[in-house]
Amino acid sequence: MPTHSKILERIALGENQQQDFKFEISDAKKIARSFAAFANTDGGSLLLGVKDNGSIVGVKTDEEVYMAEAAAKMFCRPEAKFSLKEWRVNGKIIVEVIIPKATVRPVKAVAPNGKWLTYVRVNDQNILADKVLIDVWHDMDTGKQVTLNYTETEAVALKFLATHKAITLNVLRSLCDLSRIKAQRLLADFVLLGIIEIEITEKGTIYRYNYNEDND
Repeated sequence: MPTHSKILERIALGENQQQDFKFEISDAKKIARSFAAFANTDGGSLLLGVKDNGSIVGVKTDEEVYMAEAAAKMFCRPEAKFSLKEWRVNGKIIVEVIIPKATVRPVKAVAPNGKWLTYVRVNDQNILADKVLIDVWHDMDTGKQVTLNYTETEAVALKFLATHKAITLNVLRSLCDLSRIKAQRLLADFVLLGIIEIEITEKGTIYRYNYNEDND
């Protein structure tokens, strides 16, 4: 079992985009959303037996392993990959559940309403993924080739971005008189072309301008 000095250093950093603390896994469905969020973002670790404030309380290994397996296999689609590591600190066991970044996304998890939804990790929160981001993942996986059709719609959108440096889905729909699906498709193409970047927050999603003449 690894020595505890390294894990104490990590706990001192607090919860963040790649680290979450859990007193225990009491609800496999709920914890599955953390599995999916880590898998869909940059990967990360759940430290079981650690309170939100960083206090170490320890866990019973067998119970936590069973619940982690249930979360990954039963309540994630496709199954979330993970590995385990145990740490002993002052006689208490911390179980680290290590979830790598998924090679194929999205990994979906069961939401409170029973639907299978996609989550991403933003700072220390699990947030519903943006539909544009899901489209981008799909296009990247399928190797879709994207070109810019410079119609009036693209011209208006690019002019707005150049001036305001950011746009939202609803603003784009209003500006260009587009359906939700067509607006999402245009934004996904802009992401794939490197024109914009997706910024997902708890308050919503913003698409930030990331284009200059050097990219031509």
